[in-house]
Amino acid sequence: MKLQKQKPRQTLNPAFRRQRPGRTEINLFKANLLMLLDKIDETESEEHVKNQVRDFLRDTYYKDTNEVNTKGRQDLAIYTGKTNESKVGVIIETKRPKNSVEWFKGENPNCKAFQELVLYYLRERENLKNVDIKYLVATNIYEWYIIEASYFENLFFKDKDFLKEFVEFDKKQKVTTNTDLFYNSIAKPFIDSIDKTIPCAYFNIKDFDKALRNNDKKEDANLIALLKILSPSHLLKLEFADDSNSLKESFYKELLHLIGLEERKEGGKYIIDRKKKGQRQAGSLIENAINMLETEDPLHKIVDLSVYGTDREERIYNIALELCITWINRILFLKLLEGQLQNYHQKAPEYLFLNSEMILNYDELHKLFHQVLAKTADERKKISSTLYEKYKRVPYLNSSLFDISKLEDVTIKINQLDNDYKLDLISNTVLKEIKKKNQGLPALDYLFRFLNAFDFSSEGGEEIQEDENRTLINASVLGKVFEKINGYKEGSIYTPGFITMYMCNKAIRAAVVQKFKDEHNWKIEHFTDLRNYLKDRRTTKEILADNALINSIRLCDPAVGSGHFLVSSLNEIIAIKSELGLFADKRGDRLSDYQIVIAQDELIVTDRSGNDFKYEIK
Repeated sequence: MKLQKQKPRQTLNPAFRRQRPGRTEINLFKANLLMLLDKIDETESEEHVKNQVRDFLRDTYYKDTNEVNTKGRQDLAIYTGKTNESKVGVIIETKRPKNSVEWFKGENPNCKAFQELVLYYLRERENLKNVDIKYLVATNIYEWYIIEASYFENLFFKDKDFLKEFVEFDKKQKVTTNTDLFYNSIAKPFIDSIDKTIPCAYFNIKDFDKALRNNDKKEDANLIALLKILSPSHLLKLEFADDSNSLKESFYKELLHLIGLEERKEGGKYIIDRKKKGQRQAGSLIENAINMLETEDPLHKIVDLSVYGTDREERIYNIALELCITWINRILFLKLLEGQLQNYHQKAPEYLFLNSEMILNYDELHKLFHQVLAKTADERKKISSTLYEKYKRVPYLNSSLFDISKLEDVTIKINQLDNDYKLDLISNTVLKEIKKKNQGLPALDYLFRFLNAFDFSSEGGEEIQEDENRTLINASVLGKVFEKINGYKEGSIYTPGFITMYMCNKAIRAAVVQKFKDEHNWKIEHFTDLRNYLKDRRTTKEILADNALINSIRLCDPAVGSGHFLVSSLNEIIAIKSELGLFADKRGDRLSDYQIVIAQDELIVTDRSGNDFKYEIK
């Protein structure tokens, strides 16, 4: 049996790897790890080492959530709950740094430290029926070996003969109850007989000494994977923060306030409606729109007014709401665009365009929608050279989202809103410093300041979030916001990412298998069968034909809202092509330098070294 050592980042969940730790989190990790290293006395006992490791793990990650302590003869265990009454989730074996006799020898794990892990695992698994063990860890403080429990399950627990030997030993049915018998006469020869290589995360803290002791914040990026691999999100496989499908309540509620809406429960479901009388403000988007509709009185231009209600007040409200949803959808989409432009251009500030310095009023916002984003560069020049120069870094978007809608065409457009209204800040606003001054803000300025208080600039990456007050808002979060607001009449149901991911995986892979089965009359039933059939197809002609066959699949989403299901479908198709060795350019040249997987409903693209693909414009 051999170990295949992998760097910490290679073993992390790809979606978790892209989560950005905050500066406070990385500083705590550095301080505690340095404290651990500086306390090391290589002449001390293993008991001393065990206590140091326990203190480091507890104080860095598990202090208020999980018990970290001994368990019987086990050196250490991370429990799944706050007390030792809960089950063991991680088994840890510690050794003195100078105890080389009982320690790993390179790729060979067959040493006492590993044999002890096997014994402790079997006692948990067989005697206590514990199925919650996630990882087994061996450390001498400097070196750390982290092995997924599934390998112990398959290699040791599921081997009936070996398990029988363990049970007889544990029930004192052998010649001696001394554990050396198990280590030397049962475990050691069995491990030697295993002709397999299993992966394990491996690191030596000495390799990170420079980054730990360096005050240069840029060096701290080298510690991110190390921070994460010992965290409960990895070792206990817990859900990690900022799940792409979780709604950021503070963002959502303040956005509704800016529009002039509120969410309330009626008849067992949550609906979105106009704020109650006495709470309405003329500066909110919907009240501003209602006032203009009352003034302009364009209802006679609408062919079928009945779709908007039965009386004038209801119709004006519903028309205003539909207009506001259109405008907010455009603005939120533009925040994502602005964030991506920032990513592509190394955070260059000149690519920020959605702010009060660039857009002073609703007239300018109207120009951005319809004279910039809806027009090519040449068309912009014809409209105005000043406009072209001002927005030269904003790309043309070939999207109907920035065409004047049918409703706008017969009622009002955003440039008709009153620019003079102010809007009071919501009580729990993200703009806390402005709230302290008890100031209202011009409505459009409030909207831009509010949006800029959140981070739209990245979907995550291996970097540290220096401004921890700026919550990440990504496309998936906005998808949920879109669908909740767009579904205001009947309440809304947003399909979470884990469901769309599962649906797409099952449905599209089955469809792909059926396509190839019908086309070639192959005897295949499962995706793995198809992968085996395609592994020898290497010619350009074959790759192009196989891609065309997959591309011929048609998907229908009758209830399309934010497009979440369709994006998940596209991600699945790209991942399928990568797994089948068919990911290629339009000429049929295989793009084999990249690995593509789906994690947490996100498409993760990495190069051969495991580094995240990053699109940059040079």
